[in-house]
Amino acid sequence: MLTIGIITGSTRPGRKSHLIAKGVAHAARESCGDRAKFNVLDIADFDLPMLDEPVPAIMGDYRHAHTKTWAKAVDACDGFIFVTPEYNHSIPGALKNAIDFLYSEWSDKAAGFVSYGGIGGARAVEQLRLILAETRTATVRSQVLMTSQTSKALFTAPEAWVGGDRAVDALVETLIQVLDWSEALKTLRVRQAASFSEDATAS
Repeated sequence: MLTIGIITGSTRPGRKSHLIAKGVAHAARESCGDRAKFNVLDIADFDLPMLDEPVPAIMGDYRHAHTKTWAKAVDACDGFIFVTPEYNHSIPGALKNAIDFLYSEWSDKAAGFVSYGGIGGARAVEQLRLILAETRTATVRSQVLMTSQTSKALFTAPEAWVGGDRAVDALVETLIQVLDWSEALKTLRVRQAASFSEDATAS
């Protein structure tokens, strides 16, 4: 079974991303629980400082315990749903920082987006697509964009994420795409790992 990480995008006091992430997890388990496990990864729980690794993440040579803990959590996922607000036409700095700590843990996996803001968080999603392209993360076309006026309950009550709401219907479509791509990319990662093992044995 696949494991999908639902990653919060904000650490700000008074934020909504962790509540929305819980709602996303609730809806995901209700609609696609037979295909995957859905785990909320709240970046606030990992106490990541501003990037302090001396070696570029692409090398995978992590020195600090907080990085190793974060890397283990992300590596355990086969795909991701990012839940993020839009800050100044982009994503929160805390999310960019969390992404920058790692590299291979994001690679050859699928990602979808749930975003919110004054115009639904569309610009944050576009920024995330550019960032994740560099980490070789495949982003799906479908996405969920919300304003606080769209469905106020979704911002405060995880149990409100039930079928029939337009945002929830868009989420299910996004989840299906993420799961389909995650299954295909997991096969690719397994094949790559086997090839690497064979090369190491031969040398």
